[in-house]
Amino acid sequence: MIIEKLAIVGTGLIGGSFSLALKQAGAVREVLGVGRNPARLTVARELGLIDRAVDWAEAGQADCILLALPVGETEAVLNQLAPHLKAGAIVTDAGSTKVNVVAAARVALGARVVDFVPGHPIAGSEQSGPAAARADLYQGRKVVLTPQADTRAAALATVQALWQAAGAQVETLEADLHDRVFAAVSHLPHLAAFALVDELAQRADGDTFFRYAASGFRDFTRIAGSSPEMWRDIALANREALLTELDAYVAALQVLRSAVSAEDAEALLAIFSRARAAREHWMKQQDS
Repeated sequence: MIIEKLAIVGTGLIGGSFSLALKQAGAVREVLGVGRNPARLTVARELGLIDRAVDWAEAGQADCILLALPVGETEAVLNQLAPHLKAGAIVTDAGSTKVNVVAAARVALGARVVDFVPGHPIAGSEQSGPAAARADLYQGRKVVLTPQADTRAAALATVQALWQAAGAQVETLEADLHDRVFAAVSHLPHLAAFALVDELAQRADGDTFFRYAASGFRDFTRIAGSSPEMWRDIALANREALLTELDAYVAALQVLRSAVSAEDAEALLAIFSRARAAREHWMKQQDS
């Protein structure tokens, strides 16, 4: 047992899976659910993701509160929680951007920001909602924490222990570096997938293209099935880093276009070979 009570704001895939994993590990005695959607909380309780649905006041009495919601909602939710936080209560999050989340926490929590541990589990699915939650989602997956200089050591240690109990490998990064890294390896790929699917869908004969799309298209565009609201918030929250990566990607596409236009077989082969070698090296690292 790591904590007695955990409160989750956002009982979907991320929050629900965290709860299931901790329950399975015996790391928490009771899980509370809080949010604006009573129907979703009812489903979460029926599925065993939470034990009770509570209001903000009771949620603030939990030992640890996880925010598993679109990053654009962080400050508003923390404003709801802040007046009710008991002494020593830890707040953490699972957002895909960190600089803006830390800034929101400083505004909403004031002196209590020392109890806030910013986090980002590198796991997920294009599926969402309580029914998508599963206990093994974080098994062997990375979770990045971005503690600040004033983050309370005991709060950080507790959040680390909870993620480890859920099966995750915990690492730490500076918030700014986190956002630059994930703009390139997560946020940009999602935008690329959304853009391709949307461009085809807008064509007058788009149905014909989709009719013949097969596994390659399905694999590349799988993440375009993710939550539009969540990715809207991420794109806006990580705007500067994402613009840098979009510019670099557009430039790389232009190089490819020029090579195709010039029928430059050697240039194409060089690009494709470098990319394949880099991906194979990355895959070997994932398996080690």
